[in-house]
Amino acid sequence: MLFNSFEFFIFLPIIFFLYWVIFKYNLKFQNALILLASYVFYSWWDWRFLSLIIISTIVDYFIGLKIYKSNDLRIKKYYLLVSVVINLGILGFFKYYNFFIDSWIILFNSIGYQPSNVWTLNVILPIGISFYTFQTMSYSLDIYYNKLKPTKDIISFAAFVSFFPQLVAGPIERASNLLPQILNKRTFKYNNGVQGLRLILWGMFKKVVVADSLALQVDFYFNNYQTLNGGLLLLGLIYFSFQIYCDFSGYSDIAIGIAKLFGINLMKNFKYPYFSRNIAEFWRRWHISLSTWFRDYMYIPLGGSKMGKWKSIRNIFIIFIISGFWHGANWTFIAWGICHGIIYIPFFLFGHNRIYKENSIYEKRWFPSFTELIQIVVTFLFITLSWVFFRSENIIISFEYLFNLITKFTMPIIDSHNISIILLLLFMEWTFYKNKIDVLNYKSKIIRIFTYILISNLCLINLIETSNKSFIYFQF
Repeated sequence: MLFNSFEFFIFLPIIFFLYWVIFKYNLKFQNALILLASYVFYSWWDWRFLSLIIISTIVDYFIGLKIYKSNDLRIKKYYLLVSVVINLGILGFFKYYNFFIDSWIILFNSIGYQPSNVWTLNVILPIGISFYTFQTMSYSLDIYYNKLKPTKDIISFAAFVSFFPQLVAGPIERASNLLPQILNKRTFKYNNGVQGLRLILWGMFKKVVVADSLALQVDFYFNNYQTLNGGLLLLGLIYFSFQIYCDFSGYSDIAIGIAKLFGINLMKNFKYPYFSRNIAEFWRRWHISLSTWFRDYMYIPLGGSKMGKWKSIRNIFIIFIISGFWHGANWTFIAWGICHGIIYIPFFLFGHNRIYKENSIYEKRWFPSFTELIQIVVTFLFITLSWVFFRSENIIISFEYLFNLITKFTMPIIDSHNISIILLLLFMEWTFYKNKIDVLNYKSKIIRIFTYILISNLCLINLIETSNKSFIYFQF
């Protein structure tokens, strides 16, 4: 079920009414309702793959109990390994099986050997499998690292694993953050509800007004990259930068907003990443739930940056490569991860990867200095060029696109409609950013009402024109 679908506009009010009116005083019934709603929400796409969520839920529920009860570190590690193998085994089969088989065939063909009887399958990628797999694994990991005690309430645990607002595209929640909220009584708070509705409206604007409007142009540029001039190809990448940001962060905003309607706080997944001044700051602001997951559960256990320069560089590259591979079974995603790793390393070596903290960004000025503006533009330009690997169907197309962009460059004719939408987005995000306010929460009541009306009308117009357009990150 899509957030931007007619079915969801019926589904959400019904669940909200049952949750706060019928089951208001019964936590167990509320959690059972969340679980049922989540399974219906997911089954709307394909009910057959609901079994995978149920398997992951059962496995980690019982393994969590086993890890906690054991006093032997070796047994704890054994059960944790079982959780990791089963979860990553399911993820690996459905997401990467044919990738490895095809890569193996290509490798042997390149040396003149034709493998026979290769077993390939037409495997369908279950929606959201990368997200809920990492979420349920966090439960076993948090128990292993003594950050969380296991629950014996399997309904509440299943509700944590499958919580429908963020089930298929995040944020990837930690068990130590989300599960306690599900286990404890919740009360409806008017201010939280209003904040949730603002986030839903803003997320819808980013998705249906910005991302979906840019999608047609992006598709055109990538489908015709061989015949277009380099200026248009650069414009296509800029459009894709904002398309993927607004598509993905729009989903996160809607998910966080819906969760607030049910008295649950999810982690912030994006913090205005295109205002970053270097690549390290960008990764503290982009897909935060994934980058911090890799940091806490992979980078730090590998030794982090405390094992000497070369091992630290090794660890950084491992995380960037795996992060790229997490996004999809294609060498393009690995290349995308490597690009970011290569650019990140110099900042790490010179100690500049931590120079920009959240509380020191343009504190005393409305506009950035000239130096900061150049840093923002250069960082955005690199990120934009690296998106070519993310968007292209294969590596060859990626390099051909970049080659044509450079060798055939001429200034493009700017599309005023799309540029106006992007400028409106940047202006509004900058006002949120500088005023340190929640989205759309302007102090002036007149400005708030005017903004609500403007954005609502834009969303309605675009929903009619581009209804039921899926989110990009559903494929991951």
